[in-house]
Amino acid sequence: MRHIRPLYQLSCCGVSRSIGHRTLVMGVLNVTPDSFSDGGLHFEPGKAIEHALASVEAGADIIDIGGESSRPAGPYGKGAAPVSAKEELTRTLPIIEAIARQIDIPISIDTTKAEVARQAIDSGATIVNDISAMRFDACMGDLIAGTGAAIVLMHMQGTPATMQQNPIYDDVVADVLAFLRARIDKARAMGIARSQIVIDPGLGFGKRYAHNLAILARLSEFHTLGYPILIGPSRKQFTAPQSRPDSRLSGSIAAVTIGALAGVHIARVHDVAETAQALTLSDGICSHGCQSP
Repeated sequence: MRHIRPLYQLSCCGVSRSIGHRTLVMGVLNVTPDSFSDGGLHFEPGKAIEHALASVEAGADIIDIGGESSRPAGPYGKGAAPVSAKEELTRTLPIIEAIARQIDIPISIDTTKAEVARQAIDSGATIVNDISAMRFDACMGDLIAGTGAAIVLMHMQGTPATMQQNPIYDDVVADVLAFLRARIDKARAMGIARSQIVIDPGLGFGKRYAHNLAILARLSEFHTLGYPILIGPSRKQFTAPQSRPDSRLSGSIAAVTIGALAGVHIARVHDVAETAQALTLSDGICSHGCQSP
């Protein structure tokens, strides 16, 4: 197998980073009590900072910090409750400020709120990972354009509270591509530079088992949009439907490996060390075909 992975320059608050030579590992850091997989494990600031530094040591290229869970209702409990901007900031800002002084890799803030993103950027974050693709807060686009932060535009059908109730598509890949194309056009019209944008098909967000598999099988089609691709299959139910979230490592790594061989640029994961090890092999297979878009 020889895959040609497009190379891009990603602009993060004025710092340009070349991506595409290998699959970057985005380490998840949920400072929440109710995330679907690791809620509560890193809620205490000291534990959160320790986990962030350990993730960097294990091979994380980006740390993604979230203070609000998007867990839907399901077999392991009710859906996560909404969180105010004030509470999100209380949870995330001390962690961002602490680790920004100690690490030399990008910090991402996982939020749909412009005010949270603004203060996170002021504290050291340079990427905004917005699962709503800037639909939930009308001020997000102007913020990204003004600060120069990178923005991850993710597809989600519905909201976190409703997304898994009855997701329906005519053709899931075509529908997700159309959504992302429209959000890219919106972002560009708002003054967000091409080099600031990353796309995410939203595995597990408003998708049934078959929808997720179809996206993984056809990931190469997302290259037609002309932007870096991020995937987040980590510990999602579709990776091992009969297992609990913390027992889905093998399925998660399989999904990330499929993504790497399809040329994705970033994999958002909970298990950094294991994923980085697997990507050493899969990236070794596809790294011979890098080219500029």
